[in-house]
Amino acid sequence: METNTNLSRIRIVLVEPQDGANIGSVCRAMKTMGITDLAITGDRVYDENRVRTLALHAYDLFEHHSRFPSLAEALDDSVLSIGASRRRGKNRKYFSLLPEQMAKRINSTGPGRISIVFGREADGLTDAELHLCHMGVRIPTSEAFPSLNLSQAVQVLTYTLFRELTPTVGFEPIEETRLRELVDTVGDSFDRIGFYKQDERPEVERFFRDIFARATLSEKETKRLEKMFIKMSRLKIHKGTR
Repeated sequence: METNTNLSRIRIVLVEPQDGANIGSVCRAMKTMGITDLAITGDRVYDENRVRTLALHAYDLFEHHSRFPSLAEALDDSVLSIGASRRRGKNRKYFSLLPEQMAKRINSTGPGRISIVFGREADGLTDAELHLCHMGVRIPTSEAFPSLNLSQAVQVLTYTLFRELTPTVGFEPIEETRLRELVDTVGDSFDRIGFYKQDERPEVERFFRDIFARATLSEKETKRLEKMFIKMSRLKIHKGTR
């Protein structure tokens, strides 16, 4: 499978995570979005069974993770580092990017490793740790209950990166000219099988046009419908000549 270069250069850095289960959940969140470079700071030893239980088939990310004594050392080779934090204050970053803005910033950044840093489960990143990052990112949440757990935060940001940085073909509805071509095909097909009585064709075509317009068809669906109506008319003609 082709690797997205923007995703492959992204490293998720966890600052002194408290529990192996949370690390496992982070691994799973990362791998589902095509990001596999995990770094952990601190010297804590984690229960590998707890990591494995939550990581499932993403345990290999933990097996191959990088370990650093400090955040500063983890960021040494990064051309861009972004700290995830919802808190603000005079000693915090002057501004924080939204996830979509972060993705655009990454997309415009030259070659090199990009690190996205997540703080401890209980209290996040310290002011000093956030200062080590080039910029901040925040995930908008409800003021009534703004807290996301570690793996949720990682999932939101990695999903945004996957969606924004991976070339994907989304649904594209057909244009009006293509819709008219489909309706003409339907009209011609009914004409071939002798469906119309008197001057019914315009009304039948309006009927099908309204249905197809409401359906918001894709090009693939349009082609299939055309083939079905053409086949129907040919079968009728063929049977009628036997």
